[in-house]
Amino acid sequence: MNKPSAQQSVHSDWKATQIKVDDVMFAMVHEIEIDVHPAVALKCSPALAELIREQHSDVHPSAHLNPSHWNTVLLEGSLKDSQIYYLVDAALQRIQKQG
Repeated sequence: MNKPSAQQSVHSDWKATQIKVDDVMFAMVHEIEIDVHPAVALKCSPALAELIREQHSDVHPSAHLNPSHWNTVLLEGSLKDSQIYYLVDAALQRIQKQG
């Protein structure tokens, strides 16, 4: 994931790569496949989290992070790349607003 100031760190215990800006995580790429798809967990507002889940069957509440603020997005599913890029940008903006 190529975002300004973003740093990646691999956590082999979790089988995931955390992506952070200023030590605040906004995305976590799962190294194991979920439902036969690669997946990424993305931070979002509670309202956006619910809306996206209602509209897309490939978006689920995060099983390992606070599901009110985190969605797991199945990659290579029904979401278009442009929709996934939008969610990544929204995740980054979310942590920048909090900081």
